[in-house]
Amino acid sequence: MTMMRSTAEAGLDRLHEAMAARVAKGELPGMVTLVAQGEGVHVDPIGVMAFDSAEPMRRDTIFRITSMTKPILAAATMMLVDDGKLALDEPVDRLLPELADRRVLRRVDGPLDDTVPARRPITVLDLVMGPPDPRTPHDPDGWIKRFGTLPLMYQPGERWQYNTGSLVLGVLVARASRQPLAEFFRTRIFEPLGMKDTGFVVPENKNDRLPSQYQTNFQTGKMELQTLTGPSVWNKPPAFPSGAAGLVSTIDDYLAFARLLESEGVHGGKRLLSQRSVELMTTNRLSPEQMATGGPLLGGQGWGFGMAVATVTDEVSAEPGRYGWSGGYGTFWFNDPHRRLVAIAMTQTSDVLFNGTMIEFAKLAVHS
Repeated sequence: MTMMRSTAEAGLDRLHEAMAARVAKGELPGMVTLVAQGEGVHVDPIGVMAFDSAEPMRRDTIFRITSMTKPILAAATMMLVDDGKLALDEPVDRLLPELADRRVLRRVDGPLDDTVPARRPITVLDLVMGPPDPRTPHDPDGWIKRFGTLPLMYQPGERWQYNTGSLVLGVLVARASRQPLAEFFRTRIFEPLGMKDTGFVVPENKNDRLPSQYQTNFQTGKMELQTLTGPSVWNKPPAFPSGAAGLVSTIDDYLAFARLLESEGVHGGKRLLSQRSVELMTTNRLSPEQMATGGPLLGGQGWGFGMAVATVTDEVSAEPGRYGWSGGYGTFWFNDPHRRLVAIAMTQTSDVLFNGTMIEFAKLAVHS
């Protein structure tokens, strides 16, 4: 047991040293990492909240998780499937009549009025499969009405398209549950899991827990503070609560959600999500053709997509069964069921998704 503990501690030390070195080089002001295996949870706050601040990163720092909202939305959708209020193969027309009788562009680069009829309706599953701004001035009904005036780029199910499907799905979940999306998330996911700092709003008394957000200006090559994502933006509910990218969360809150999937839908002895729903969420559902045209977000050969999570396929990887997703502002998560491992890293610097930081984090986390 002593040797096992020492090996684990050495792995965590290597992980800390690697991430701290990136902070020291100025690649990001700070981050919080988490590695949980079995009952053990190791959380490591590193660095500071902003480049011009001495305020340290904390375990309870609140991060804009952007696209890591999508797996939570997928879980909410599957809860409604479990409830019998939605079916994955049903057309969305019943709840979203704005999207009935779809037209499809004859050519993606053609004029908007050069269209052909859709070969089939859009289904709930199409929506679950499909650097965002979580704010829009339109409410959900107004947004979907405007969206419904546009033709589709491709026939339903023809290609894997990112992000927009989740925006539409958020409206669908609200209508199917007869609750605002924020309320459904709160009552069915956040409160049961104890995710007390996750939501579409940051209360003013928690403003000091929201770090500054940075991204490189690719024209100048310099990292710049993003001034449109400050606390004042988050202190009031959005007109459109984005199921694609609108949530804030903490590393412990997201661990609670990750562990719900790890435990196949059970939390505290109570089933919140069926085992079959978790299996559907975390198993690749893309065809080889869809994967081939999935673009860089799937990470190249070997990555498929379940329901709002990327999945490692058995054929080409030494890590089959791993699944997770990232957020465009610098957040990252995966579950490794074979190791009973959950790994999460949270920053507010978009560059870490492209400069190798999160790849290094993932490699070191599995050996910690």
